[in-house]
Amino acid sequence: MSTAGQRGADVVSLDERLLYLRVLRAVLAGATVLDAALLPGGLRAPFAVVGMVALGYLVVCLLAEAAWRLMRRRGLWLFGSLLMLDGIYLAWASYLTGGSAGPLRYLILVHLGAVTLLASYRTGVKLALWHSLLQLCVFYAERAGILHGGPKDITTEWYRIIAFIVALWALTLTISTLAAVNERELRRRRYELEQLAQMGRALEDANDPLGVGDVLLDTLADTFGFQRMALFEVVDDASPRLLTCRGLIDAVVADFSIGEGSVLGTVHRERQTMLVQDLDAAVDPWLTAIMPDAHNLAVVPLGADAVVGVLVAETSERSGSRIERRVVATTERFAGHAALAMRNANLLERMSQMAVTDGLTELANRRSFDRSLERELTRAARTDGRLSVVLIDIDHFKALNDTYGHVTGDTVLRQIAGALRDCGREYDTIARYGGEEFAAVLPGCSSALALQVAERLRRAVEEAATDVPVTASAGVATYPYDGIDANGLLNAADQALYAGKHDGRNTVRSAEQARGAATHVSLT
Repeated sequence: MSTAGQRGADVVSLDERLLYLRVLRAVLAGATVLDAALLPGGLRAPFAVVGMVALGYLVVCLLAEAAWRLMRRRGLWLFGSLLMLDGIYLAWASYLTGGSAGPLRYLILVHLGAVTLLASYRTGVKLALWHSLLQLCVFYAERAGILHGGPKDITTEWYRIIAFIVALWALTLTISTLAAVNERELRRRRYELEQLAQMGRALEDANDPLGVGDVLLDTLADTFGFQRMALFEVVDDASPRLLTCRGLIDAVVADFSIGEGSVLGTVHRERQTMLVQDLDAAVDPWLTAIMPDAHNLAVVPLGADAVVGVLVAETSERSGSRIERRVVATTERFAGHAALAMRNANLLERMSQMAVTDGLTELANRRSFDRSLERELTRAARTDGRLSVVLIDIDHFKALNDTYGHVTGDTVLRQIAGALRDCGREYDTIARYGGEEFAAVLPGCSSALALQVAERLRRAVEEAATDVPVTASAGVATYPYDGIDANGLLNAADQALYAGKHDGRNTVRSAEQARGAATHVSLT
């Protein structure tokens, strides 16, 4: 929904306000006729005249509303015009039924209060000015003889008019002040709900915890003007990880551990918001270092099924002031939505990682290896670059399983995977190819350099601290000399691997060496 459409859904429509005012006008006209019928002694005109004025007033209002509905372009001008007509009618009806001494003048206060609450405090102030002018106009018209039947004691009437106008303005200012406070509070709450809805839409596009944290902090900064904030990931009371922040200094922190009584540890453990006036450097040394001179902190847990993070936000309140409960409650609401999004992002990240990771060795799996190989082949073809593939097979691994059992074999595979992971380059893809075979994609590697990398990997297997000492054989193939696609490269590397096994294992062979050896055998 657009902002304009949402705003239109939040406020009372002009049609609905006109309906309420129509009821109010019927009450005003009915009260005028009833007063004229019950108190005929105070009338300055025949009862029939009063009744005709009341009826004419209602007819004019209804006709004006009907004409307004038939118009294509509607505006607030009719709303204001009818309010001015109300003032004229009430001033005339008050004059006809006894003037300042009659009871109908109190209908002016009723009308003024109702319009102020129904429209706005600004409209109420304008209407109070209009009613005041009309009262003065009636008084001076009586004094000048334009209107007949006025009071004989002009001075007393003047004081009554002034007293009534003072009461009118006192009522107007009181209602307007309260209406302004309520209107401001409603607008603030509506804005916070709009921010919450906008945050929800932004969280749909956040696919990782960092993105969720940025959305949360940006929303809090826009809503409450928080200048300094930090969002931490805390798991099992261990050292927290700073996920994202706003306005923190770049302090050198050696130890991020959570001490006894620290605010992060307390909030994470008790899962309740803490309001902190000042940080204690002895209890929270590193938090004090990155947020020096912090005052009025709201420390809020991000809890879903469990606490997935802790938000530390410095409010804009002055030192020594209390943080508004409304601010704390809304911040907790924002944090709750962010916690659910962060939990979902963590689950998605974990599932994505599981989809491309081998469960036993925690290396890339075969699917991830194939995607990496296709991606690097495309890049190499586009840039006329080089690419090498290494296949590594553990020597006599079947015998190891038969001798020591599959549990030991799995342990050895995990230990070998750790050694290969530590030995590989940062941008290489090392994967479990299947069974006891491992593979590596080496972007930018020529045949000579790939042989050096493969030898380093072979030596890492041989020197790994495994439960059972093992060795490995490796085969190397290079694009485009040994193959121009994935199948060609893998077949060439596989032939080179088995050439190395044929030569006694625990060795490295390239596809070129394997082809040379095969040619030599065939010539012999």
